[in-house]
Amino acid sequence: MYVMLKPVGDRCNLSCRYCYYTGKGSGSVMSDTLLEEFTRQYIEAQTTPEVLFTWHGGEPLLRPLSFYRKALELQRKYACGHHIDNCLQTNGTLLSDEWCEFLRDNRFLVGISIDGPQPLHDAYRRSCHGGTSWHDVMRGIRLLEQHGVEWNAMATVNAVNVRHPQAFYRFFRDIGCRFLQFTPVVEREADGMVADYSVTSCQWGDFLCGVYDEWVRQNVGRLFVQLFDATLANWVGEPPGVCSMSPTCGQAAVMEADGTVYACDHFVHPGYRLGNLRSQTLTEMLYGERQHLFGLAKATALPRECQECRWLQACHGECPRNRFVTDRYGNPGMNYLCSGYRQFFGHVAADMEFMSDELRAGRAPANIMACKA
Repeated sequence: MYVMLKPVGDRCNLSCRYCYYTGKGSGSVMSDTLLEEFTRQYIEAQTTPEVLFTWHGGEPLLRPLSFYRKALELQRKYACGHHIDNCLQTNGTLLSDEWCEFLRDNRFLVGISIDGPQPLHDAYRRSCHGGTSWHDVMRGIRLLEQHGVEWNAMATVNAVNVRHPQAFYRFFRDIGCRFLQFTPVVEREADGMVADYSVTSCQWGDFLCGVYDEWVRQNVGRLFVQLFDATLANWVGEPPGVCSMSPTCGQAAVMEADGTVYACDHFVHPGYRLGNLRSQTLTEMLYGERQHLFGLAKATALPRECQECRWLQACHGECPRNRFVTDRYGNPGMNYLCSGYRQFFGHVAADMEFMSDELRAGRAPANIMACKA
């Protein structure tokens, strides 16, 4: 069981133009009473010794340190032998020495939202007053480095930075990032049209190939790119570790600050509301029939063209939120980014076969160019 927590709902000190979450929060902040009830139920419901708490937003650092100290006290109170980890997703602008000391001492993994070098990042990630945010984010990253806090980069790929895959990748490599996750921006307006800050499928394919070509020559095993790792995992028949590339979904829910639980962070809509912790248990909501069917629909709702695709096992139709176009047979449910993924999988197929053989032989995949030489 995995549930992402929103302790401040959609409250944020930035005003990113492409934010899919603005206006979807409950307007409240999480009470200590609700935090304790969630902590108890969440730990008790786990079927493995490891428990992961994920703090998200909005901007979770808008809650004071005292809130997170209380959260750790409750985790210890209800641990009952479980090993507990915490990760926190932040825009990085509110980090301070005190925050970093706390995060280091309690072994938080910190995800930093940053979209590349300043011109690419500031195109859409602006302050609430319309000013730049890049310098504050970089200051936060430097503080994390100085205090020895483990961090990774979480970027969105949008209509601006998608045109600069080499500059995008080299920026993260050069600032010492070791774990990079990037997500395509695909948002629709009220009339169903794709928003102008979104990527096109063709752009997404070119971007993936451009980043991959930079990465594969020198940085395999040194800088871990989530999508490339997931692709390789699917290539060898292992769990990809990311829901968008998995055969089914529904294992990652989200709880709002008022206790409302939704099927997924990208489906915070009334039709995907599972209930509220104040009146239902996590077990009832997350192991119930509605969530089970939601997860299975990723596979059962695939259109004919997907089912016939040679690359189906590489992406499994990707995220259901992006399945809003028709396939060549006129069936609904085709992924908007499909042609881009096909371009990427065709581009990397030979290398994936090579790395798969290395894994099967008990060798860790390394620099492709060096190995092939």
